[in-house]
Amino acid sequence: MMENVVGLASCRHRENNSYTDRDLVARLVREAMIAGGLGQADPAVPLADIIRPGMSVLVKPNWVYHESHSGLGMDCLVTHPAFILAVLQEVFKTNPGRVIVGDAPIQGCDFDLLVTEDWKKEVAARANCPVDIIDFRRTVLRKGGVGAGQDQDVRSEDHYVLFDLGKDSLLEPVSYPAGRFRITNYDPEFLARRHQPGRHQYLLCREPFEADVILNLPKLKTHKKAGLTAALKNLVGLNGNKEFLPHHRLGGTALGGDCYSGLAPLKRLAEYCLDQGNRCLGTPDASVWYRRARKLVVKHRHFGDTEIEGGWHGNDTVWRMALDLNRLLLYGRPDGSLSETPLRRVYSITDAIIAGERNGPLAPSPKSLGVVSFASSSAFADLVHATLMRFKPDRISLVHEAFGTYRYPLAELPARSCTIFANGRQMNLQDIDSTFCQDFRAADGWQGHVELRGEC
Repeated sequence: MMENVVGLASCRHRENNSYTDRDLVARLVREAMIAGGLGQADPAVPLADIIRPGMSVLVKPNWVYHESHSGLGMDCLVTHPAFILAVLQEVFKTNPGRVIVGDAPIQGCDFDLLVTEDWKKEVAARANCPVDIIDFRRTVLRKGGVGAGQDQDVRSEDHYVLFDLGKDSLLEPVSYPAGRFRITNYDPEFLARRHQPGRHQYLLCREPFEADVILNLPKLKTHKKAGLTAALKNLVGLNGNKEFLPHHRLGGTALGGDCYSGLAPLKRLAEYCLDQGNRCLGTPDASVWYRRARKLVVKHRHFGDTEIEGGWHGNDTVWRMALDLNRLLLYGRPDGSLSETPLRRVYSITDAIIAGERNGPLAPSPKSLGVVSFASSSAFADLVHATLMRFKPDRISLVHEAFGTYRYPLAELPARSCTIFANGRQMNLQDIDSTFCQDFRAADGWQGHVELRGEC
């Protein structure tokens, strides 16, 4: 199976795409896998080409949060439960020895509301092997908000592997001066200990390094920090502690940061307040500092946008972190060391039947795209996904830099070699426009920067 091949299946020309037609969802999943090169041994069991009887399989959906901040429903927010079931049904046909379904949502997510007991029972009713459904988080925000604090070490650390990419991290070039990496609602001092010049540590759950096969099940959405989230960004959910994951750098571009453009003194003061609140999570002072930050942001509305979390196209941090995690997944060993050659593949089956546009990942608007994709390379998968959205891949560092030249590369072949199979035809990126592409509205901080504006 070639890494540059991506299979597509579509129901776009239906009047209303939805997940209520379970047979349609299952058909699209199977057609995408076959278009992507599976089914050589048995078209009725496409995954038999990569999953042999008795193997262990990790299934990684997008389970980011239990409700949409846009108020526009869950179909465009997370990998749909019917979609996961359709993939699991294909997995069960191969007679695996064990299946794990897991993700690490954001710390405030109520996992039991997102992954319901009824859905777990439906999985169990279809299963022909042990199935474990796991919340990979080690840090969970208590009910009651930031003032209530966090539960730490929710899952034992022996379920995780600590890696240090050191100077080979893609974050190394932006690590100077030390102490500027940030992630919302986490103590910046902890992050500074994990990421500094010459040290770049990540704590990843052990399951993918012990599984025989990894199936990545992203939801295609826009992303306010990364431009889009799909195959590459979805693997961020294999971490144990988001405290290890830099998302932006302190300050505006005038001060060497990438949180926002320019100087913006009121935003800089708001960042200071957020830092103070993050240092005292779980105390009444945290809420006080957060309120001060919000007031400063409101005042800044008179001068421009209110983004203070790195949600714009100038974010030069989050893509580096996401690609680091993808590199670790391909080259990492269970003892925390790295091989010089890839040890595994990650197969992506992407849910873009109802995709997400505007302010993803947490507040997307639904976009009826009607597509499922299959790929054995996350880099090539997202090259196609950006094209499906009519975004410019070279304007999205997450996608463009996935084809970069560095130690532990993510792609062996160049982006221009991308080959797409759909509807029984071989295509290139330019060929898929009239059949599959739609104009997506980018996140606010990306508008006017990433769109193809009617070209494909």
